[in-house]
Formats: sequence, structure tokens, C-alpha cells
Amino acid sequence: MILSEILPAIFGTNSLLVGTIIPFLFVLTVVVFVHEMGHYLVGRWCGIGVKAFSIGFGPELFGFNDRHGTRWKLSAIPLGGYVKFVGDMNVTSTPDAEETEKLSEEERKVAFHTQPVWKRAATVFAGPMFNFLLTIAVFTVMFSMYGRFVSEPMVAEVRAGSPAAVAGFRPGDRFVSVDGERVETFSDVQRLVSGRAGDTLVFVMLRDGQDITLTAAPEPTEQTDALGNKVKVGVIGVINDEQLGHPRIVHYSPPAAFAEAVQETGSIIGRTGEFFQRFVVGREDKCQLGGPVKIADMAGRAAKLGFEWLVQLVALLSVGIGFLNLLPIPPLDGGHLLFYGVEAVIRRPVSERTMEIFYRIGMMVVLGFMGFVFWNDLFGC
Repeated sequence: MILSEILPAIFGTNSLLVGTIIPFLFVLTVVVFVHEMGHYLVGRWCGIGVKAFSIGFGPELFGFNDRHGTRWKLSAIPLGGYVKFVGDMNVTSTPDAEETEKLSEEERKVAFHTQPVWKRAATVFAGPMFNFLLTIAVFTVMFSMYGRFVSEPMVAEVRAGSPAAVAGFRPGDRFVSVDGERVETFSDVQRLVSGRAGDTLVFVMLRDGQDITLTAAPEPTEQTDALGNKVKVGVIGVINDEQLGHPRIVHYSPPAAFAEAVQETGSIIGRTGEFFQRFVVGREDKCQLGGPVKIADMAGRAAKLGFEWLVQLVALLSVGIGFLNLLPIPPLDGGHLLFYGVEAVIRRPVSERTMEIFYRIGMMVVLGFMGFVFWNDLFGC
């Protein structure tokens, strides 16, 4: 193979390196960096010493020391990152009794585990919170620049034999609320219905100037999203069209875009929580969950659609990372917060023996989940 054929195969836009690996590293690095920067900034604000800030795990590829003595580094395995505080035994901020004994008096003052519980909790919570703030920032910019496509929540057509047809929906009906939540656009209806397949929902509809109440259970339907992923969503079988929906682009001022971004981020967090609740009880398709391979594939597809799609993927992944880290499972951030909550109530730290037991159980759960999504990536779906 001559050089003119080799170079495009390696560096061409459709190559594995440029088309998938680089977009994947961009997405993951941004999300991880923002998460860890949250821990770092709030920790420093609370007067806690930082020994290391790493993007990635494993052997250090390169790095430098700042004037505060923090080692900033890029490590070989780009599947996460960590901030290691003074007095930590490892990257999960587990206290090291032996290491604590060796600390000087000055180091004890800035060690993580000698701080008041509120400072430790704030530092831990800051990681997921910065993930949510990143998503809000991305959506704010996107809504300000491009606006948002909306259509009126009207029923133009009811599919024969669908849950909506059985429930008595008619063309010309207007959605007022879905399961108690008011809706303004047809997208609101889709958002509230798509994640509730099999659940009986209450719909308030405006028909001939009067509100009527209908009940329907969305049925699961496989669809293809904008990135080409096969996803299962709940549908009731109604169609919106141009004549009744009046589709249009709504433009926002920066303050309005920010408010819309906050609402959208909160909505995504809520839908993520609903998904995991349903997943735990076996009501969601396991193929909906993916690991690094699926994220890399999505990053490559998003990059082909344009940079703005890649940035939107960053926003969505950031919400997911923030949400997962708040689950009350050691060694995740939520597990730490759980211990700090108990400590605040009983007015003393949880015993090292109890923490060790829960950390081992939690680590098994986390490793099991990671193994599950890797299996899904490679063999399961």
C-alpha cells in the first residue's frame, strides 16, 4: 500500500482515529475534566490540600507541579479521572490512617478528612454539580444561537389500533396535561410519554372548548434516533402535523435561554431517574445501557453530523455522569455523601470497619455494572 493510501486510512475523516477515537476522547475528557474541576475548585475554596489532579487512570503520560504542590497529569487509561486530596489513601478519597499519622501539623490542617463534614460534603457534591452546570451552559448557548423547534400539542391523526385509539383520542384534540404535568408543546408530550411504556397515564385533553380526561398506556416501539441508535420508546399512537401543529423555531434571549436550559437539564435528570427505577425492576431494555464502546460510536456519529452535535453529546453525557455519581453507592460521590449525612446525624464519623464493608460491597456493585455495560457493548446487543 502506497503512502497516499495509508495516510487517509489513518488520518482521514472516516478513519478510526479521526472519525471515532478523537471525538470520543474529546467528549470524555471534557466531561471528566469539568467533574474533577468541581471537586478541585470547591476543595481549594474550603482550604483542602490537593496532591494530584489526573485526567485518566494508570501510569502518568506527562504532567507538571503547580506552585501549591499539586501534580497535574494526563494518565494512560482515558476512562475517568480523579482528584487526590491530602490524607487520601487512594483516588476514591478513602482515608488512610497510617498516612494520616505521618502528616505534619501543617498538612493535618489541610487534609481532607480533618475538615468539617459540610466542607467534605460540598467538595464531593461539587463534581456532579459541575456536570449539571456544564449541561446548562451548553444548552444555554445552543438555545441562544439556534433557538428551539416547537409545535402545538395537537392531535392531527390517531393510528388505528393504538393505545390512543382505544382510549378515545380524536383528531383536533389538544393536550393540556400528561399525568398531572401541564404541556405547552408536542415535544413536552413526547418527553412525558416516551419513558413510560406500559404505565397507565392520565391525559387531560381540550376538545370542543372543554377539558376531558382520557387514560392510555404507551406501548414500547423501536425507533432510530438522530445518531442512528436503536432505542425503545413509549408511544400512544398520535401524530402531529404542520397544519395543526404550526411548527416553528422559537428564539430566546440569553436569560430566557438560561431558564429554558435549567428546565431542560432538570427534565433530563428526572427522566434518567425514572429510567433507572424502571431498569432495576426489569421494565427497561438492557440494551439501552452502553459503555465506552457505545459512547465512542455515538461520538463518531455526532462528529460526522457537526461540532454542535458533538457538543450536545457532551451535555447529555455530562448529565448522565453527574447522575450516576450521585447514586448512594460507595465509592461513588453519592456513597461519600451518604456517609457524611450519617455523620452529621450521629455527630461522629462512621466507623472504619463499617465504611470498609460498604466500600467493598459498593465496589463490587460498580465493577459489576461496568462489566455489564462492557458486555452490552461487545456481545449483548
